[in-house]
Amino acid sequence: MGQPADRRTSGADVSAFLCRSVEAARVVHAPFFHLEFDRVFPDETYAGMLAAMPAAEECRPMSGRSKYTRASGRPTRVKMDLLPEYIRHLPRDHQPIWRAVGQALCSRELQEAFVRALAPALEFRFGPRYASVGLYPMPILTLDTAGYQIGPHQDTQWKGITVQFYLPPDERTLHIGTVFNERLPDGTFPKHSQMKFAPNTGYAFAVGADTWHSVEPVGPDVTARPSILLTYFVDAGALRLLRNRLRRAGNLVRNEWRYRLKR
Repeated sequence: MGQPADRRTSGADVSAFLCRSVEAARVVHAPFFHLEFDRVFPDETYAGMLAAMPAAEECRPMSGRSKYTRASGRPTRVKMDLLPEYIRHLPRDHQPIWRAVGQALCSRELQEAFVRALAPALEFRFGPRYASVGLYPMPILTLDTAGYQIGPHQDTQWKGITVQFYLPPDERTLHIGTVFNERLPDGTFPKHSQMKFAPNTGYAFAVGADTWHSVEPVGPDVTARPSILLTYFVDAGALRLLRNRLRRAGNLVRNEWRYRLKR
């Protein structure tokens, strides 16, 4: 895949480009209000990310509703948090690109761009003072393999905004993008539309009662389904403030323990 991007890649530059991508996103109203992106990252940044893509062995299993395993017991989704405390464990020449991307994804400017772009849906959920609701960004790189799936779900109300950026190297796996579902009165969730799993694309939505989405079973023809999940957790009230920070600290402790065991 070539060499990782130039070490001078800066988080501020990537953040500025991401903000412009959000501003240029298509607004889609069905089956729920969401944004769709065609070119998320600068071309050189995207190439660097692909060149520095971690191996599954460098990541840890996903937990929660996304925790699916093969019959062998091996996970079908693994992840690496794009935060400094995790990036420092990567090979030295892979760290600059992921550090810049992680900084950009956690930038205040990008958060504000998403809040502006998703204003109608955020106001519907949080009311007229939606722009002042605290948000806590958590960017993670995920790698899905054959057998991964997740049924129709809305995302937990702990989350305010869900974003996913697709990172395939080419267009050979367009068929494995996220499905947007409708909820019918009879309790079924038929497919309304489906994103193409195309390079440097993605989507975003404000979590709400109607934001049903899913991933169909990933077939054996797929070697990897890499993406970035950027979640903005609601960061308002003592419980949420404490939960968000304890969650990050707990993940760090488990990750450091895992690295010690590997030595």
